[in-house]
Amino acid sequence: MYSISEVGQMLGISPHALRYYEKEEIITPERNAQGVRQYTDSQLKWMEFVKKLRETQMPIEQIKKYTQLFKEGDHTSMDRLNLLEKHRRTIESQIETLKTTEAMLDKKITAYKQHLSTMNLSNS
Repeated sequence: MYSISEVGQMLGISPHALRYYEKEEIITPERNAQGVRQYTDSQLKWMEFVKKLRETQMPIEQIKKYTQLFKEGDHTSMDRLNLLEKHRRTIESQIETLKTTEAMLDKKITAYKQHLSTMNLSNS
């Protein structure tokens, strides 16, 4: 079992964010006799997955939907698959945009380097 601060440190997210995910019913930590949140290994793995979804710009509402479907059980497997496949297509589009932007930046950087090199030669 892990405390909220331990989970936050392991995942690189704030305890405030973990409380927010709890409020949004994305995670439900256990509580000890004093009411202190305690996270299991499986909840830690779940939060690693949620963190990756957030890092790839999946909206909280979609994560909440996925979480609810998961809680409903195996009969929602197709819906969960569809949701993840749709998000994967979004990520693929993001990657393509980043590659195109990177190529454009590479051209600009090369042009500036050539320009600066030419300026340095003419000043010598």
